[in-house]
Amino acid sequence: MTRRTWAAAGEVDLAKQRFVMPPDLVRLARETKGFMPDDEGIALYRAGCMAAAIANDRPAVMMEIGAWCGKSTVYLGAAAMGTGGVLFSLDHHRGSEEQQHGWDHFDEEVVDPATGRIDTLSCWRRTIELAGLENCVVGIVGDSPTVARYWTTPLDMCFVDGGHSANAAWADFKGWEPLVRTGGLLAVHDVFPDPQDGGRPPYEIYCAAIELGSWEDYDMVGSLRVLKRIN
Repeated sequence: MTRRTWAAAGEVDLAKQRFVMPPDLVRLARETKGFMPDDEGIALYRAGCMAAAIANDRPAVMMEIGAWCGKSTVYLGAAAMGTGGVLFSLDHHRGSEEQQHGWDHFDEEVVDPATGRIDTLSCWRRTIELAGLENCVVGIVGDSPTVARYWTTPLDMCFVDGGHSANAAWADFKGWEPLVRTGGLLAVHDVFPDPQDGGRPPYEIYCAAIELGSWEDYDMVGSLRVLKRIN
């Protein structure tokens, strides 16, 4: 599938511009703990830049659901910095189910020795500081459905990469999908059509978005799917 772009009346045709992520931020993103391959990260950065076309003459507003230690935050934050937008990064920083003790993605290095619980907030803050993104990335620590319930600002882009259990993924989708404005982008990570490649919930919410009739495919790189809201 090829990437599609648009330039409706009054919009800036960013399709003709070449988005290049600063090399120092690319290096930092690669070195940061996380689960996003390089090509998917660059595609996420590109989608973040394209959100500026939707915002046109105002700063693009982006939301990241699930940040871990800040790898994907650097990709999206670089897009916010380069286009004059803002990224809100939401995570409870306690890790999702698959990152707890006894699971495949457990990492002892992010366990708080005082509590015995995962706590990636300090790692995330350090990443954003090193990236020099503190003026365009705003961290939100909390429960995704609770924050969504009280969020009122329309989004130009939303990246969903929180918990991958059915309950967590569907709660993120139901809470944030309605908040993306017409023409905006919805990115979903870890979408695997073949169940042998990964869990089903991210794929299921991607399919649910298509079935709504309000979204169309915009970009696809690896397990990253980017959709554009058409109505």
